[in-house]
Amino acid sequence: MPATYINPLTDFGFKKLFGEEPNKELLISFLNTLLPDHHQIADLQYTKNEYQGVSPVDRRAIFDLNCMSTSGERFIIELQKVKQRYFKDRSLYYATFAIQEQAKQGEWDYKLSTVYTIGILDFLMEDAAQKVLYYAQLKDQDNQPFFDKLHFIYVVLPRFTKTLEQLDSLQDKWLYTFRHLAELTDVPDQFTEDVFRRLFAIAELAHFDPQDRQRYEESLKYLRDLKNSEVTAREEGRQEGIQIGREKGREEGREEGREEGAYAKAESIARQLLQLGALSDEEIAQVAGLPLAVIQQLAMLK
Repeated sequence: MPATYINPLTDFGFKKLFGEEPNKELLISFLNTLLPDHHQIADLQYTKNEYQGVSPVDRRAIFDLNCMSTSGERFIIELQKVKQRYFKDRSLYYATFAIQEQAKQGEWDYKLSTVYTIGILDFLMEDAAQKVLYYAQLKDQDNQPFFDKLHFIYVVLPRFTKTLEQLDSLQDKWLYTFRHLAELTDVPDQFTEDVFRRLFAIAELAHFDPQDRQRYEESLKYLRDLKNSEVTAREEGRQEGIQIGREKGREEGREEGREEGAYAKAESIARQLLQLGALSDEEIAQVAGLPLAVIQQLAMLK
């Protein structure tokens, strides 16, 4: 059957629902289910989502969503569709832009507003145990907060497994929406809140004009290709690792096979992303976990 609602895990779907000024009540509602009481958002404004760094040679950063509450808190919201090496490093790097932009000309006492980096992950975060929500901040040796203005929140979607009948909070409903909106054909009885009535109305594909429908289909195809590339590369890497391991012998082969298989997997991911042509060499290097020089060499050979 044709889909009734957009997939919120596509770039187009995510920004259609949460990145447009007329729909910001949806983002406010979702964020408030993750934030503590003292940082609940009454209103927010979208700010630029691309930064060039402090000098022309600095690497640029492009966020999915970047916004600020009326009381000054900054929010960086990133949708991560596939697993990346060093994605925590990326989160920390992105957070520095929201900190640096607070600098003021002239006399300034360095007082900063709170920064939240929020990652919506469509893959398992291995060191988060069985958590659906993973909160992190800087702490000292006694496990006490060292700096309470920098927060990281990761939503690990694959770990959210509640059924419609088990939803018992607004947060549950939002997480269920991220995981299952594209599979639904009607508004579930459990979703009685006005914010969800609005969301389902915005997400209904039948209301899209031809241009938006085309943009969505392209975004959906990209998501499917990205996921397929990840699965294929993982299987190829596993098979190559097994084969290499057999040739190397039991102990030495297992270790070297894992390493070479991991490299083969990363290279396979890079080759397939280069074929898609949707990402820059720098972005492919991030996803695959390979040096930029390797990606550029692969690009010349494709």
